[in-house]
Amino acid sequence: MRLQNKAAIISGAASGMGASTAKIFTNEGAKVLVTDMLEDEGAAVAAEITAAGGTAQFQRLNVTSETDWDSAVAAALAAFGKLDILINNAGVSGAQPDRLSVETWDQQMNINAKGVFLGMRAVIPVMQKGGGGSIVNLSSISGFVGQDYVHMGYSAAKGAARLATKAAAVQYASDGIRVNSVHPGIMPPMRTSQLTRDPERRAKMLAAIPMAREGRVEEVAYANLFLASDEASYITGIEVPVDGGYLAV
Repeated sequence: MRLQNKAAIISGAASGMGASTAKIFTNEGAKVLVTDMLEDEGAAVAAEITAAGGTAQFQRLNVTSETDWDSAVAAALAAFGKLDILINNAGVSGAQPDRLSVETWDQQMNINAKGVFLGMRAVIPVMQKGGGGSIVNLSSISGFVGQDYVHMGYSAAKGAARLATKAAAVQYASDGIRVNSVHPGIMPPMRTSQLTRDPERRAKMLAAIPMAREGRVEEVAYANLFLASDEASYITGIEVPVDGGYLAV
């Protein structure tokens, strides 16, 4: 099993890509701390994994809170004795109708950029002491290109996550810590999505994808799996689009 005896924290794991990642990781032998602000949903994911024979527990996590991150790391160490993997998956949709909203800009930067940094800040010292680890930061195709249906703060935050990944990869490679980013394309709408739920707009979005379909959450989860595993031991600082060819056009 690819992640046998590995311990992981996955943020935003109450649903979607995070929940899929948690389930796939435990199927591959990892012990997982499922974290999210959605307590009932997150606890249900952990319970489902446990019922299936995997090892998981839930911890409430607001990714904009330093103390919440410290508590999550402490919980992982208490439960599993070590920490090998961080999947920085938590995020909020940028498909909001008011393109010039300052509130949306601040929300995007706090959750989608600062949240990624705080996650790395919390786990890197532990990984240094443990001899290494793997961090996967979830960005977006919006971290590469501008799009008319997302707030510019979303693109800015996802671009920040992309370049913070590269900086961390360079700075901590000598500690055996690999840091990579995954960039999902058009996926099923998030619970926080507004504009992308519109069928007409969604049809236009899908028309721009060479594979002519939206992605599945498990397709992102399997990219996370590869980068987290020892099979990617010589890979750090890269971007992996999971986008059906969108960025190749």
